[in-house]
Amino acid sequence: MKFTLSWLKAHLETEAPLADILATLNTIGLEVEGVEDRGAALASFRIAHVVEAVQHPNADRLRALKVDAGDGTLLSVVCGAPNARAGMKGVVALPGAFIPGTGITLKKGEIRGVASEAMMLSAREMGLGDDHSGIVDLPEDAPLGESYVRWAGMDDPVIEISVTPNRGDALSVHGVARDLAAAGLGRLKPLVEPRIESVYPSPLRWEIDDPRACDYVIGRAIRGVRNGPSPKWLQDLLVAIGLRPINALVDVTNLYTHGLGRPLHVFDVAKVRGRTLTLRMAREGESLVALNGKTYALTPEDGVIADEAGPESLGGIIGGEHSGCDEDTTEVFIECALFDPVRIALSGRRHDIRTDARARFERGVDPALPAHALDLATWTMQEICGGEASEVSVAGTPPAWQRSATLRFARLAGLGGAEVAADEAVGILERLGFAVEARNAERVTVAVPPWRNDIAGGGGLDQAPGLAPERARAAAEGCAAVEPEADLVEEVLRIRGLDRIPAVSLPVAGIVPPPALSARQARAVLARRVLAARGMLDCVGFGFLEAKVAALFGETPAALRLENPIAADLDQMRPTPVASLLQAAARNAARGYPDVALAELGAAYRDPSPEGQLQVAAGVRTGHTPRHWAEASRAVDAMDAKGDALAVLAALGVPMAAVSVTADAPGFYHPGRSGVLRQGPKTVLATFGEIHPRVAAALDLAGPAVGFEVFLDAIPEPKRRKKGAPDLPAFQPVRRDFAFLVDAGVSAEAVLRAARGADKALIAEVVLFDRYAGDKLPEGKVSLAIQAVLQPREATLTDAEIEAAAAKLVAAVAKATGATLRG
Repeated sequence: MKFTLSWLKAHLETEAPLADILATLNTIGLEVEGVEDRGAALASFRIAHVVEAVQHPNADRLRALKVDAGDGTLLSVVCGAPNARAGMKGVVALPGAFIPGTGITLKKGEIRGVASEAMMLSAREMGLGDDHSGIVDLPEDAPLGESYVRWAGMDDPVIEISVTPNRGDALSVHGVARDLAAAGLGRLKPLVEPRIESVYPSPLRWEIDDPRACDYVIGRAIRGVRNGPSPKWLQDLLVAIGLRPINALVDVTNLYTHGLGRPLHVFDVAKVRGRTLTLRMAREGESLVALNGKTYALTPEDGVIADEAGPESLGGIIGGEHSGCDEDTTEVFIECALFDPVRIALSGRRHDIRTDARARFERGVDPALPAHALDLATWTMQEICGGEASEVSVAGTPPAWQRSATLRFARLAGLGGAEVAADEAVGILERLGFAVEARNAERVTVAVPPWRNDIAGGGGLDQAPGLAPERARAAAEGCAAVEPEADLVEEVLRIRGLDRIPAVSLPVAGIVPPPALSARQARAVLARRVLAARGMLDCVGFGFLEAKVAALFGETPAALRLENPIAADLDQMRPTPVASLLQAAARNAARGYPDVALAELGAAYRDPSPEGQLQVAAGVRTGHTPRHWAEASRAVDAMDAKGDALAVLAALGVPMAAVSVTADAPGFYHPGRSGVLRQGPKTVLATFGEIHPRVAAALDLAGPAVGFEVFLDAIPEPKRRKKGAPDLPAFQPVRRDFAFLVDAGVSAEAVLRAARGADKALIAEVVLFDRYAGDKLPEGKVSLAIQAVLQPREATLTDAEIEAAAAKLVAAVAKATGATLRG
């Protein structure tokens, strides 16, 4: 919302300086976003008279001027402007003045032997445009010596404020002035109440065909108007707030749209077909060529104003080009209507039309103002364009806007945290336009003014349709009692000044604050840190992708298809974040970065239920490992992905001894080069492996690619045990190596599991450190070498005890896998 200081003072009688006005606006909740003082940089420039203009004696393109700046002293000025001539009036800058267009500070000088004691300015040099073809040529009646800024009306700062969605009344200069007056910054000037003489019947009449399109509308015609450019004061006002003057009739509607927050529209009577303007819903196939030159295909959900031939306006949003007023208009019809805010917002959003009228209607306008606003607009148009007014045409019923609200004075402290005297609170409400209906020592009941549709308006949210009747009724009664009072508390505290509300710390639940993250959130943070420490870049991807891409990674049920996707190729909820990461890797490879390591903590979707949304820590690696002096670069493989997944599981407290590996990974992994990490036979903790060549080809990934998923929801929380002294055995461990000859189809995991189980009390750890397969072994056999750590607890192990433990381990492995100990 923009307005000039002079416009504000046309509604507010005040002597307050600009700084106090700006500070008060901020403290009453109308946040100042900016102030533009166009004349501040030009304050030193004066209107001057060129007394003499002769050819420069030493330069063909320069002229030597004698200039009177208003004090009777003639200044010598060298000027290169082709339009410089004796007798003209222009704008002069004296030494010491800053020239905005050139960025220099003017000094006295000498040009080609002729003194130059001042400077005659062009529009570009003053920063007022791009015209530098000559110096500014002012009218003959421009007052000599007067400040150019003051004479041109540029000493009027433009203020821009931010208006919250509930404050439709603040989208008007009069509404802003009312708030400032209530805050003690002056007196609100009453609106003029013109007497309009109706001399002929209205040439057009209203008809409301569908109340969804409009509730209430009035209008009046003016004949014999002389339309043309609006007066300079009106044009300057509109230009200052960023509007383009069009013609007098249209400019008047913009004046009251911003001045009173009351959008109006004008029709050229001669262009309206028939004698009836109908407010109805648009019909299939209808369109409107709007005043902005664009054509809009209307829908049955759009309210329109139509004549016999079709829509002439998208009601409350934008008028039609056909019936617009121009310089040939001699009879105009003014429309002043009330539209449904929700329908206006939906139509404006549907067609992506942003207008000043829409901004005000969708926030709600004053329902009691139409008749007064119509009279004011009629009066102003007659003053500017002449003509005589018709009778008023009316359709619909004025809305019943009257309502009341009650404030308990104790709630100002209980809810707002500020001690406010009862008389002060009532005084603030009265200055805002609330009328006292009843008052006692504890409370006051006030009549809400029509322009405050945000107070005691019934609430902006609908109840959930599934509420039980008793609960719904109780909720409605509670809202009706609580919301209006809370609105009044806000108004009192706002006008007193938001900066006067005492700062109160939130209550402290205990000396030690509770954890900020839940266990699930903490696991996610830790998983992200582990993957970052392993050199993987953290990504944030969409939770949806193209259906045909999603099908490469799992099922794509219709229930997970998006009905209104943001793009045609983002129409399916993803089965796994691995899909998004592989697409990102492919984009990097296409741009010359084939070796990447990407990770994401995101969701995988199995079905629309909450249980069907899985929290997954996923990652992919593509290309080759980095080059290093200690080891050669190699292509990434499934073991890299397995290492990433195991690192996350270990960091999250999963006991590694309880993790087993199976070969039933999902179909987007390479069969035989992938696996599933499990805890027990049923709990799947993670999957890993090389990406299937078919999937890689479909995503244009030429090099090797591996990936993994860790299902964070499947990881049980570690058991909380009381911390005790660390378990530090008093006896040295004993390490023994064993090499087993096993069938090539036997997994190393089976050997390790059997060795660990041979003697759980004595065997502390078993690790695989070598695998050998070659021509020195029987066909179909491989050698697996393991190391077992024997940790005694009660005494140092004797040779016999060590041998017994070793024999027990070999027997357990042989029984479980058929392995034999190599000699």
